Amino acid sequence: MADRYLALDMGAESGRGVVGTLEQGKLRLEEVHRFPNGPVRMGDTLYWDLPRQHQEQLTAIGKAHAGGALSAIGVDTWGVDFGLMDARGGLIGLPVHYRDARTNGMVERVFGRVPRAEVFARTGIQTMQINTLFQLAALAEQSPRLLDAADRLLFIPDLFHHFLSGQTDAEFSDATTSQMYDPRAGDWARGMLEQAGVPTHFLPPVVPPGTACGPLLPHVAEATGAGAVPVIAPAGHDTACAVAAVPAEGRSGWAYLSSGTWSLLGVEVREPVINAESEAANFTNEGGVEGTFRLLKNIGGLWLVQECRRAYARLGDDRPYDKLTRLAGDAPALAAFVDPDHPSLLAPPDMPRALRELCAATGQTPPEGVGATIRCALDSLALKYRWTLERLEQITGEPVHTLHIVGGGTQNTLLNQLAADATGRLVKAGPVEATAAGNVLLQAMAQGRLGSLDELRAVVRASFPIDTYEPAAADKAGWDDAYGRFKAML
Repeated sequence: MADRYLALDMGAESGRGVVGTLEQGKLRLEEVHRFPNGPVRMGDTLYWDLPRQHQEQLTAIGKAHAGGALSAIGVDTWGVDFGLMDARGGLIGLPVHYRDARTNGMVERVFGRVPRAEVFARTGIQTMQINTLFQLAALAEQSPRLLDAADRLLFIPDLFHHFLSGQTDAEFSDATTSQMYDPRAGDWARGMLEQAGVPTHFLPPVVPPGTACGPLLPHVAEATGAGAVPVIAPAGHDTACAVAAVPAEGRSGWAYLSSGTWSLLGVEVREPVINAESEAANFTNEGGVEGTFRLLKNIGGLWLVQECRRAYARLGDDRPYDKLTRLAGDAPALAAFVDPDHPSLLAPPDMPRALRELCAATGQTPPEGVGATIRCALDSLALKYRWTLERLEQITGEPVHTLHIVGGGTQNTLLNQLAADATGRLVKAGPVEATAAGNVLLQAMAQGRLGSLDELRAVVRASFPIDTYEPAAADKAGWDDAYGRFKAML
């Protein structure tokens, strides 16, 4: 008999309800509902549109149930963002989106209280101003009464699970992204947080991926018609779901790249790697499933292309991504490139202009035209992938022969080939729906339908096509030359 699971996958551009049907060792995915998931600006603050998103999730549950009874439901989204709850379980204001400007300058302020090296030694997390640590430090300075009133902090996946089931815990994979959790102690880094000026009275218990949250609340069950379906925290962090669904065999010799708005490139390890080398490379140790950690680098991803597309659309030139990619493929290779993680690219009002200005500032001829600009973004990502893989090999002492690319970014076949050419490694791309696949299969694993992570990955290999990209040997000299110039600008 087939089992049907619903993944509520909250991506950067859209949220989706995806039903996964598991039968005879194969998984079939069906999208039953899609809705916009962009933030909303009110005044000078960028918020999650939480009430509408919750209502859209209820619609997705209703549509999924209409196709047959559900075995379980689970939510995933990105890390770091959170909501604050009062003692009665009510939401204190709308959650603020991580691209809001409130964290500007907070990295320096926090590190003025706690040395950067100490923060990394306790948490093993890459320093980014979007991290929960800096969001809470900003709140402590700007709106301390909100923190005083808070009884419980819930990260966004946990917050959605709360409004579906009533649970009030923090799922491990998402909690670790906060830069507030000590993975070696297995608890919040309370002393470090208090030294940084961040209260800790509202921090929730941390539970492992696959924890049962309880059945749908009665009013949710009634509104959706789904009944008392179990809610399971799969891995609340979308990248943890995607990495679980990497179709690799064995546990070594490969790296993963979850390709989307962000490019998250790393390896799977059994223990967090917290040392001087990983700190110098600004790598991160995020929680995985089945006792693993994701040693990775957050790279500025296809956000560069998404924001270019939005900028062109504002000017009346609204082209789909495939046409932008074709224009980039026709543009000269390696004519100009940037560090995708330069602070000026985090949230610029005009991404094409920001790319041109950064190229000019590094002594290059800025790209002109749509194709050249998109090619600049893609070449830059491929070069950063090479740099990151080299650092991973140095830090772990383990060679990486194959790069598995998963997620929506695998549809950009040009970037897949550029990744192979730049890194000199075999690239295997797919599945596109890695996050949704990982979400539903982790639910199935929590219910005993799958016995291990290796078994989960075998289901992925049996269920989805995987494309292979060989590095082009003829282009090696050009990439080597460009890589030398790229490293000089980092």
